[in-house]
Amino acid sequence: MKILAIDSSGIVASAAVADDNNIIAEFTVNNKQTHSQTLLPMIDKVVQMSEIPLEDIDAIAVAAGPGSFTGLRIGSATAKGLGLALAKPIVPVPSLEGLAYRAACFNEIICPMMDARRNQVYTAAYRMENGHLAKIITQKAVDIEELLFELSQIGEKVLFLGDGVDIYRKIIEEKIATKYVFAPAYMSKQSASSVAALGIIYYGEGKYQSAAEHRPFYLRKSQAEREREEAYGKS
Repeated sequence: MKILAIDSSGIVASAAVADDNNIIAEFTVNNKQTHSQTLLPMIDKVVQMSEIPLEDIDAIAVAAGPGSFTGLRIGSATAKGLGLALAKPIVPVPSLEGLAYRAACFNEIICPMMDARRNQVYTAAYRMENGHLAKIITQKAVDIEELLFELSQIGEKVLFLGDGVDIYRKIIEEKIATKYVFAPAYMSKQSASSVAALGIIYYGEGKYQSAAEHRPFYLRKSQAEREREEAYGKS
């Protein structure tokens, strides 16, 4: 199987081409350019370098949320447009699972966190079991201190990764009451290669959809929607 993978759910933009056994090409950028500027040129480059025409791709995997509202829209719209044009299915990979899978070799709890602002993170917790991500804490938007209390109650060593670590590192160090480590820089942010690897697994499990069906998963309302409800009341 050959798959094109896209992740623009956070501050990093990443695209990759993979098959069942290899990551053939990957392009990842974390330079604060907007994803609308970088994503399509990156896809074009990885397709060229892989020497696999888009027509020969079997499916398109995309980090489908939660995450940055703008980033998710750009990634999902790109995947949807390619899927419609090429008549290829979409494999929606939860963003937090794609991030957690970067640490698949870690034997304790894996806790990806993405900044959700207002002292909150998009997060979940996983443990690798028989090569698969087993959920310990289901994905949610939660106050950082509430998350740390929950992890402390579990009492196992935790690996933290994601852009939320950059923002809440000091709070983690002060509030966590169990053993923990931070992922090193080379595996601490999103990567389309892990989305591709999970995409191949999920495709084999039948977890795919048509391009017409695909929608990003936001987990919570946008800031603009929340502010409108606060100003005018829920409709």
